[in-house]
Amino acid sequence: MERMGKELQDRHYRELQRGRQGSEMRIDSGWLQGARQVPSPNQDRRPEHEVSAVGLHSISLPPGEYGGDHIERLFTNRLDPDAHPFFAAIAELKVSAHLLIRRDGECVQFVPFDRRAWHAGRSCWIEGGRARRALNDFSIGIELEGNEVSAYREAQYRTLAHAVQALMDDYPDITPGRITSHARIAPLRKADPGPAFDWAYFRHCLG
Repeated sequence: MERMGKELQDRHYRELQRGRQGSEMRIDSGWLQGARQVPSPNQDRRPEHEVSAVGLHSISLPPGEYGGDHIERLFTNRLDPDAHPFFAAIAELKVSAHLLIRRDGECVQFVPFDRRAWHAGRSCWIEGGRARRALNDFSIGIELEGNEVSAYREAQYRTLAHAVQALMDDYPDITPGRITSHARIAPLRKADPGPAFDWAYFRHCLG
């Protein structure tokens, strides 16, 4: 069974590489080409113009349900609090991410990469023995449509790998070691993208 699992992963990786050759992503003026643009007002200037890390998140609205435009409405301050009981508590939040990767692999961009998206909240990054707070200042926020316990889809890993590779190409301070999770930078508050996210496979796809 273990060998079959590895063969399946290798086959997925070969498919990813073939897809990468035909669908290279690139960044132009802070926007990822090929991503659907849905500009969010929830953004501002990066204080030091630094872009050096990526934070991975997960989101589903309503919780555990996929599809629809609720996430886009949340990130653009248009979420109807009466559309679902859960929405009443979050409709007034001013939040965003740079990218959302949907279950089918579609990529949506809300904030240009040279601007600060409001995704990490209270957060801390240990670097060189010192703590750096406010990761929004220097990180890219990527939301995966999903939750902490349901497996993410192959299409999502494929798009994520393309997007992160484009980010590393355009922002050389971003390295594989500077890709982290919301759970790691806010461990007392957050658990996403959770144990359902296969870090080993993602790094395998990233190459």
